[in-house]
Amino acid sequence: MNRIATLILAVAASAAPALAQSFPVVLPPALEKQLAARASNVTEVTMDKNMLGSASQLLNGKQGDAQTRQLLQGLDGVYVREYEFDKPSQLSPADIEQILHQFQTSEWKPMVHVRESKSGESTDVLVKQVNGQTQGMFVLDAEPKELDIVLILGPIRMDQLGQLGALGSLGALGSVAADVPGVASHSGNKGGK
Repeated sequence: MNRIATLILAVAASAAPALAQSFPVVLPPALEKQLAARASNVTEVTMDKNMLGSASQLLNGKQGDAQTRQLLQGLDGVYVREYEFDKPSQLSPADIEQILHQFQTSEWKPMVHVRESKSGESTDVLVKQVNGQTQGMFVLDAEPKELDIVLILGPIRMDQLGQLGALGSLGALGSVAADVPGVASHSGNKGGK
């Protein structure tokens, strides 16, 4: 993990106990516990607006960092959950549907829905629309032995995902942006798993 991502995670970890009650539910609590119990590796990143503001101050004055700093300061929260499983049977299609069910509201609009029956992989991207403006994004990327979930709250555009992809655990965002038609040419960073 690069130095910036390590510093961001350190800031998040130091502030997490005091702010734990104010975070939105990323996953249904019972399912989150079940997935964590089944997983061989779990990564959780939980950053509210204050933590993002602190993290943005750690970026130096390079042009790319200035854009990322401005993006971070405008967001209300970034929540990441990554689960790695030893066996494909530890993650079911019912788990995926349960996660997506909580975003079936009038504010959340599906943007990308990909299912690959041969590989068992799926990707969903939903955006939160408030008064015609994008105020959030939810990304779910599932493979038979891996589940990546990102919830971003605040104003964000698909072409900005590459900027967040440079920050450690958010690396999958660059790949998602690159896979959406018309976004790859704007993101400038493919990221990857």
